[in-house]
Amino acid sequence: MSFAIRCEELTKTYPGKPPVEAVRGISFEVQEGQCYGVLGPNGAGKTTTIEILEGLLDATSGSAEVLQMQWGRDDNAIRQRIGVSLQETRLSERLTVGETLKLFRSFYAGGISPIEAMDRVSLGEKKNAWIKNLSGGQKQRLAVATALVGDPDLIFLDEPTTGLDPSSRRELWGIIESFTDAGKTVLLTTHYMEEAERLCDRVAIFDSGKIITEGTPDGLIRSLGAEHVIEFSTDRVLKDEDLAMLRGIESVDRVELMGEDYRVSLGQPHRVLPKLINHLSANEIAMTGLTTRSASLEDVFVAKTGHKLSDD
Repeated sequence: MSFAIRCEELTKTYPGKPPVEAVRGISFEVQEGQCYGVLGPNGAGKTTTIEILEGLLDATSGSAEVLQMQWGRDDNAIRQRIGVSLQETRLSERLTVGETLKLFRSFYAGGISPIEAMDRVSLGEKKNAWIKNLSGGQKQRLAVATALVGDPDLIFLDEPTTGLDPSSRRELWGIIESFTDAGKTVLLTTHYMEEAERLCDRVAIFDSGKIITEGTPDGLIRSLGAEHVIEFSTDRVLKDEDLAMLRGIESVDRVELMGEDYRVSLGQPHRVLPKLINHLSANEIAMTGLTTRSASLEDVFVAKTGHKLSDD
């Protein structure tokens, strides 16, 4: 088995009083040809880890291999075989799309033509358009094209769909899928769990500079022991006996208070909901909100950390 990325006990500490531990002993491996997701909230250490792997930052300690090579020893060889799309890519607004891709293509000894790169991200008709006149989604696709133009074996995408509308996000998903279909490797950071579930072969969930769990999306969701989630709110705080009743219903796995909402992880919503509604009605407790859905990676994050992905 060949690995495109291999990290062992990677750390990054910034000096200060006290020092800031951005990455705290991270170890993971990415097999060639995989789309590997790095998930977690802002400040979890995702971008710092990616920038170390991209050669933009030096690690404080630990080791990292990229395509069986190491930064500081094989820098030029690594740069010729990777593509990078940063979290914020600022391109010159005085260049056209075609000129921009021609510039980035000149950085590589080999690769694909700027025209082919444009076509891969559906920007062929924008060849002569100024960067400043592109929409947000078009700029994001162009940023990905600059990472593709060298025909890399490994591409780093740091939150490539943040701020995009659903249509633009789906377009980028298709581009990423076509890249992995060609046998290439993708390291993707995102805080959109549905994105990770669709695109990634394996994911690592980060929190506070550490990996708290790692595996396939389906495997991590199955590890919860519950396939569905009910979230509801009430006009008053439930008593301990109310929660004990709910936890005692068959197929209920966990009951948690997340902010002002109660989150119930369970196997069979159709058996639990009638008993929940009857209990609240009998005790004159009004339900002010209710949603039901399938379990997701967001629920894995909550189960492992005790807080929502969006929490600070």
